[in-house]
Amino acid sequence: MLKPLGDRVLVKRLESEETTKSGIILTGKSQEKSQVAEVLKVGPGGEVEGKKVEMVVKEGDKVILNQYAGTEIKYEEEEYLIVKQNEILAIVE
Repeated sequence: MLKPLGDRVLVKRLESEETTKSGIILTGKSQEKSQVAEVLKVGPGGEVEGKKVEMVVKEGDKVILNQYAGTEIKYEEEEYLIVKQNEILAIVE
């Protein structure tokens, strides 16, 4: 498994389904990328620009991301996203 460094977080976008007014279900490829993701691994934090960064997200959290946040990677046939903690907009409770 991948282990993020610094203030980075490894997430996997959750598949979103959307139903049109006529009842057609749009999945993954036929609509925009989901902004909701699950946190898989969290980096140790550290210093960014001389300031200590403490990680506030934890494994298993569901989070809201900026649509264009992070770096998409493919590892062992799975697609993941590595984002900096400050690119996470909210934690879904």
